[in-house]
Amino acid sequence: MNDQQAHIAPIARKHPTETRIHGTVLRDDYAWLRERDNPEVSEYLEAENAYAEAQLAPLAALREELYEEMLSHIKQTDVSVPFRDGVWWYYSRTKEGLQYPVHCRKRGTNVAPDADAPEEVILDGNVLAEQFSFFAIGDTAISDDGRWLAYSTDTRGFRQYTLHIKDLGTGETLPGEVERVGSIAWAADNTTLFYTVEDAQQKRQYQLWRGRAGQLSEAVLVIQEDDERFNVGVGRTRDRKFLVFESASHTTTECRVLEADTPEGAFRLIAPREDEHEYSIDHRNALWFIRTNDRGRNFRLVTAPENAPGRAHWTELMAHRDQVMLEEIELFRDFFVACERQDGLPGLRMWRFAGEGAEAAPSGEIAFPEPAYSAQPHVNRIFETGTFRYAYQSLVTPSSVYEYDVAARTSTLLKQLEVPGGFDRTLYASERVHALAADGVEIPVSLVYRKDAREPGRNPLYVYGYGSYGYALPLGFNSNRLSLLDRGVIMAYAHIRGGGDLGKPWHDAGKMLVKRNTFTDFIACVEHLTAQGYGDPKRVAIEGGSAGGLLMGAVVNMRSDLFRAVLSHVPFVDVMNTMLDASLPLTVPEYEEWGDPNEEEYFRTMLSYSPYDNLRAQDYPAMLVKTSLHDSQVMYWEPAKYVAKLRTLKTGANPLLLVTNMQAGHGGASGRYDYLKEIALDYAFLLRELGLV
Repeated sequence: MNDQQAHIAPIARKHPTETRIHGTVLRDDYAWLRERDNPEVSEYLEAENAYAEAQLAPLAALREELYEEMLSHIKQTDVSVPFRDGVWWYYSRTKEGLQYPVHCRKRGTNVAPDADAPEEVILDGNVLAEQFSFFAIGDTAISDDGRWLAYSTDTRGFRQYTLHIKDLGTGETLPGEVERVGSIAWAADNTTLFYTVEDAQQKRQYQLWRGRAGQLSEAVLVIQEDDERFNVGVGRTRDRKFLVFESASHTTTECRVLEADTPEGAFRLIAPREDEHEYSIDHRNALWFIRTNDRGRNFRLVTAPENAPGRAHWTELMAHRDQVMLEEIELFRDFFVACERQDGLPGLRMWRFAGEGAEAAPSGEIAFPEPAYSAQPHVNRIFETGTFRYAYQSLVTPSSVYEYDVAARTSTLLKQLEVPGGFDRTLYASERVHALAADGVEIPVSLVYRKDAREPGRNPLYVYGYGSYGYALPLGFNSNRLSLLDRGVIMAYAHIRGGGDLGKPWHDAGKMLVKRNTFTDFIACVEHLTAQGYGDPKRVAIEGGSAGGLLMGAVVNMRSDLFRAVLSHVPFVDVMNTMLDASLPLTVPEYEEWGDPNEEEYFRTMLSYSPYDNLRAQDYPAMLVKTSLHDSQVMYWEPAKYVAKLRTLKTGANPLLLVTNMQAGHGGASGRYDYLKEIALDYAFLLRELGLV
């Protein structure tokens, strides 16, 4: 045991536990770290923080330099693009020195806000956060008449939100709050509010309640979802005619609807739940538009009569396609937008209606010029419109908001994020390449680098991955990234199986019994990039968070020789203990992503890759592991136990650091300046380990 390990290991082994299942004994020497209220646990975490800070002390000047550098690329005082909802135009603005946005509105016409109209501040995050070290706004909903604002806040980081109602006419926040609230929607009468509430233990949205402004103490329970796999949510159709109640697991959906002007009525079923059938709905001209995967994993679009929505009455409007994922539909009075994904890249395709019915035809596609990018709908609240707003950005193009004229087929740039500090996008290049997986499947990889700093085979290489839940890795612009690119780092984003980059089949090919594909794909991407001269094989850094932290833990166990440094954020590394504990939040719903370890086949598969259970005596890369005490998704004790165990096993002198944010949750610090300091720490660690300082 070297000096690094010895500073903490003597207090780590206490009260070991053993679990016997399927003839296997799982021993956990560090289970005591789950005792959140045990003072020794806090002492342990603080000791690790102090150790990490001591190890990083020589980088103090670099951390400050990086912080100032990244700050110089942010327009600290700025305003968002206003969007219309009714007679109001809504926007947010930031001010230099303030941690949180200020949310505002002005009256205006159908075309633009009135420049002379007074600004109304509807929520000021800086005021609301004054007494708290963490602050986040959850869901928000404004009544149709613009009077009432319902919003929720989290002041711990546990993603447990409290509902408030504010009278925007008087500025008064009404007495009476509701705890553990999720989604929110107003009925058309401008006084009735629907909201969902989570189970206190499972942290699962499971109830729909109906209340009235100023009378939430008299709210009534409308629907309760008892299946532990399902979470519920509530919203409104874009035409505002219906409330939609959705109950969904990772693989199955069920929707119910209620006329928004009859809030005390009963919700009606669209189609009953069937395992492995997912669907979503919107409404136009007495027809339901239903996106469904009933005839293929990548979804098709059907319509159904308003009063006969069952599957027997579905009429196909867009067929399923094997190579194109239909991700969502944006429905308006005269047109709809099919949001698609092909070969990992998003597309926005327009369809125009021929009349009042469902007959529609393609009418153009928005073209995007770069090899790797993100494009998705922006805020579009108006149903009767001839324009569509979308957001576009890439690895080298700052975040931009466009308005597309459907009749003219032209896009107008409304705003592009200003990047101060001398940013010149022509200095940077992005590429899309493909790595060959062990089974012959091509894995897309997106790259960005500074052109004048590239030296084939010699640059430090950074590779990011996630690969779970069918989540498609976004390729957005981040000015913080310039601090690495300008120092010669080539940055890569691996679109590995388990994500949704190539549609539902891509997700299916990296979950449950074939989850190992996610890890071997990532390894193949790193090997391909170094073989093709995109990076120095001896200077490879990797990063992932949450389920991406599982990825980090798995690949360093499998091929620790490939990596020089690892950044692992809130990592899901204690797979077996977590998935065998049905009392923890998220465990039961996630049987549909990882499998149920109470079934032996899934148990054996999960045990084969669980990072905590597969640690062994070998050299490991330099590792910075970060967590938060109030994380509700990956409990702090997973990374804490992982690091404690790894200290007793790792050989060599590479640093192993655990940093716990004692005031935050899954996403880290909530204030924009505090968060920037966390990134500066990460980058300083990487730059040192990659030999750039």
